Amino acid sequence: MVGFTTTIPLEILIAAGRQPVDLNNIFITDPDPQGLIEEAEIAGFPRNICGWIKGLYSVALRRGIREIIAVTEGDCSNTKALMEVLTLNGISTIPFAYPYDRTPATLAHEIGKLATHFGVSIEQCEAARKQLAGVRQKVHEIDRLCWEENRVSGGESHYYQVCTSDMNGCVESFENEVDAFLAEARQREPLGQSLRLAYIGVPPIMTGLYEAFEEMDARVVFNETQRQFSMPFAVDSLVEQYRRYTYPYDIFTRLDDIEQELARRQVDGLIHYVQSFCFRQVEDLIVRKRLKVPILTLEGDRPGPLDARTRIRIEGFVEMLKARKP
Repeated sequence: MVGFTTTIPLEILIAAGRQPVDLNNIFITDPDPQGLIEEAEIAGFPRNICGWIKGLYSVALRRGIREIIAVTEGDCSNTKALMEVLTLNGISTIPFAYPYDRTPATLAHEIGKLATHFGVSIEQCEAARKQLAGVRQKVHEIDRLCWEENRVSGGESHYYQVCTSDMNGCVESFENEVDAFLAEARQREPLGQSLRLAYIGVPPIMTGLYEAFEEMDARVVFNETQRQFSMPFAVDSLVEQYRRYTYPYDIFTRLDDIEQELARRQVDGLIHYVQSFCFRQVEDLIVRKRLKVPILTLEGDRPGPLDARTRIRIEGFVEMLKARKP
């Protein structure tokens, strides 16, 4: 079992016959994620550090994960310090970096180093990429059924796309789950007309967000980062796949993709989720200057149900969007 702090070239672990574990997924689905954060704070993590970092630390220790790939460039700025604390606790950490300039040569070097560490060749990784492509394509179909045919909810689309980061630890079992869901979803009647929302930023740390939108007759038809986890672009190599994966690169690379999808999916308004104490909060001002749709910025701190203040802000935003509709 190999854990990782955010999406990495999954094909390397699959080729090596290792079980991939996205620490974010097992943290947020833990029966007591708030307790995991409290454990990290008792261990000495500051209050004003991102809740995800604290959750990753505690879940790695609680689940007995002894080897972790830490993405040191292209994700959380606190990951390097997290690596040091994990090492102090006897966990082996392997660094992986997405190059800021997105050059194929630098990215190929990073992928090559990681493949060498796990004792697999690039040819074996390319074979794994072709294996995973079929599962990813099915998840792309779930996304299409959400935004084009209106047969899948925003929360369902969010779930299946997020799971592609580690295929829930077992490619075959996850593919069976996807197949069963697709068979059921294709038989549904299309959902009624409602406001069409986009969600950008990291997946939310709070629960009940998608359900709240739908209670107000609004539906998320575009989950930006979650869609990126599913590798949505048709490419012919592992390096190009992770070069086109937008999340770990600059905000302008992400915005190019976001703008195209907003137009294609006919979005009425946008939710920009930012995590407390995260450097990505600064990017909100760029998002607001660049995108030409109404934007509501939501901030999350710790796991738990959607709070009353955030719900009221969402209600006001949805009512404003409804008033703008012809």
